[in-house]
Amino acid sequence: MRVILANPRGFCAGVIMAIDSLEKALELFGRPLYVYHEIVHNRYVVDRFRAKGVVFVDRIEEVPSGSYLLYSAHGVSPLIREEAERRQLKTIDATCPLVTKVHLEAVRFAEEGYIIFLIGHDGHDEVIGTMGEAPDYIRLVQSAEEVDHIDLPPDAKVAYLTQTTLSVDDANVIIEALKRRFPRIVSPPKEDICYATQNRQEAVRDLVLEADLVLVLGSQNSSNSQRLAELAQTRGCPAHLIDSIHELKEDWLKDSDTVLVTAGASAPEHVVQELIEHLKKRYHATVEERFIREEHVRFPLPRELRLEVISTDRLTRA
Repeated sequence: MRVILANPRGFCAGVIMAIDSLEKALELFGRPLYVYHEIVHNRYVVDRFRAKGVVFVDRIEEVPSGSYLLYSAHGVSPLIREEAERRQLKTIDATCPLVTKVHLEAVRFAEEGYIIFLIGHDGHDEVIGTMGEAPDYIRLVQSAEEVDHIDLPPDAKVAYLTQTTLSVDDANVIIEALKRRFPRIVSPPKEDICYATQNRQEAVRDLVLEADLVLVLGSQNSSNSQRLAELAQTRGCPAHLIDSIHELKEDWLKDSDTVLVTAGASAPEHVVQELIEHLKKRYHATVEERFIREEHVRFPLPRELRLEVISTDRLTRA
C-alpha cells in the first residue's frame, strides 16, 4: 500500500489558540472552569479537557454565578455575552479571529441597512453566533435552490456572508445563484471561508486523483472535516470521515493501493499518526508526505488571558 499524507492538515491557528487558551485558563484559574459549547468540534480534544475537569455547557444558565466561562472557537451571540454579564461570569473569549471578522461584517452591513444572506448550515454553533449579531437583518441560505424562493425584489439592498468552514465549491454555487438573482449584491471585503478550510480542501482537490480511497480524520460534527470527505466523493473517490483507527473498517482497504490521508482543522495530529502506524504495520504501507501549501498563521491568546499573565508575572516578581 502507498499512503499519501496531505499537508496542510489538522489544527489551524484558531483551533491552536482556543486549545492553548483553555490550557492556560486551567493553569491560571483551576477548576471548575466552564466552556460554552465544545471548545472545538473534536471528540478527542473535548474528552481530554473533560477528564481535566472542564465542564462544557450548552446553556448559559448551567454556569454558576461568578464562575469562569470560556467562549469556544465558534463564537457566541451578543445575547450570550449579555447574559454572562448579568450572571457576573468572568469570561474569556477564545473566538477564532476569522469568525469575529464575520461577526463584525454582519454588524456593519446591518447598520448600513442591508439584508444579509448568511450562507451556512442551520444549527451550527458559528452560524447561531453570527445570526445573533443582527437577527432582524440576517437570513440563512443553505442551498442555491433556496435562492429562488427569496421574497425580495432584484434591486433590494442585500449583502452576503459565509460560514468560515464551508466547502469552497458549494459556497460558490450559492454565491453565483445570489448574484444572478441580485446583480447588485455586496460581498464582504475579503472572503469569509477561512484560510485553513481552503488550504485543506485544496490539498484534497490536488491529490485525490492519485488515490483509490480517502481517509479524513475528524469528528462527525466538524463542518470542515465533513467537507473534506464530501470533496473527495464529488471527485469520484470513496472517502470516510473517522475519529480514529477504531472506526476504520478493513473492508474499505481491500482494493486500495493508494490511500490519501488528511485531517480536519480540529483533529489532533496524534490520531493521524496512529492511523499511519496502523497502515504501516497492517499493510506494510509506504508513506509519502505531500506539501501543497505552507501555513504560518498564528493568533495570540485572548486579551483576558494576556492581562492575567502580565498581572501574575508582576506579583511573582514582587
